[in-house]
Amino acid sequence: MNGVGFGERVRRLARHEGRWLVSLVWWVARRRIGVPAGARALPYAGAQAAMVYGLAFVFTVETVGMSLMLRDHPGLHAVTLVADVYTVLMLLGGQAAAVTRPHVVGADAVVVRGGVRMAVRIPLERIASARYDLRFERSAREGGGKAEGVLELAVGGQTSVTLELTEPVVAVRLLGQRERVRTVRFHADDARGAVAAVHGAVAAARSAAGQPDAHGEPVAPR
Repeated sequence: MNGVGFGERVRRLARHEGRWLVSLVWWVARRRIGVPAGARALPYAGAQAAMVYGLAFVFTVETVGMSLMLRDHPGLHAVTLVADVYTVLMLLGGQAAAVTRPHVVGADAVVVRGGVRMAVRIPLERIASARYDLRFERSAREGGGKAEGVLELAVGGQTSVTLELTEPVVAVRLLGQRERVRTVRFHADDARGAVAAVHGAVAAARSAAGQPDAHGEPVAPR
């Protein structure tokens, strides 16, 4: 993991804020970001939707209540109103970022994303295996903490797909920390469909390259 200067961290946080704000616009427009023609999008926001909408409702009710309580204190009321509205927008912005930035299975790579916090590009030729693998955060804690070389992008406290790689890829976190990972775990709303999509893309890439299939026989190029 490399060191990142204070100024770079501030810039990254500012970009992060801007991206989730833009995601709200894309969400309203029902558009997705970074899904090229011919690629398959793998949504993952469903697992956290109920929690996000529930919290947004609670904070909205709190905003109304605080406005009534502080109506005779205009200065404090204004500060509290701004903070409460920003909190609701931040919650919805996080959900919007997850909806508009799904995982993507393309012709040459799988892009695994965590909203606007992270996007990891994994070339298809580096994927050794993909499997359905439902895991919860409690299971990870009981297993002794974070394993080296493993990236987990949990949604709603769970991951459901595991990719094992033949070579590591570099994952860059929100504040710029870089780490090399050979196992990537992420959630997809249709986890088994996501695994099938990855298998199909890897098989197609190997066929096009004339590489051996799973049985060790060379596949003729298309």
